[in-house]
Amino acid sequence: MAEYVGKLTPPLGRFALVAAQFNAFIVDRLLDGARGGLSTHGVADDDIDIFRVPGALELPLVADRLAGSGRYVAVICLGTIIKGETDHYDVVVNQSARGIADAGMRNGIPVLNAVLTTHTLDQAINRAGAKAGNKGYEVAGAAIEMVNLLTQLPGKSS
Repeated sequence: MAEYVGKLTPPLGRFALVAAQFNAFIVDRLLDGARGGLSTHGVADDDIDIFRVPGALELPLVADRLAGSGRYVAVICLGTIIKGETDHYDVVVNQSARGIADAGMRNGIPVLNAVLTTHTLDQAINRAGAKAGNKGYEVAGAAIEMVNLLTQLPGKSS
């Protein structure tokens, strides 16, 4: 029985980091974590491009364009959505997550979702480098693993 798993070795190619500017004081920590995670696993700074968008709802459009450009082996989306008093939170969470997932499926490369969805500011802070680690760092490792796993699969290659 064959088993396939993506390794944490630096793949050839460029990575795109798409970061929302809304809640920048949290997203910047995620961005630093993602850059650090890529660097830790051997991805050179010159192989990372950063794109800033206004908020989480704008992440999917830019992610889709970058994923379809043929220039990147993976796209990582970073943002923070903190629940407020209205249903707007649910709309933003659902639409951004769906669009990010669709971008990866449509283009056949890893498009990873590192958009924090929390009920409080403290929860967001904890997931951006405090008590719960840094989700940006974690998703960088997942991106590398997915790029390497996809090279082992039959069918369309990136």
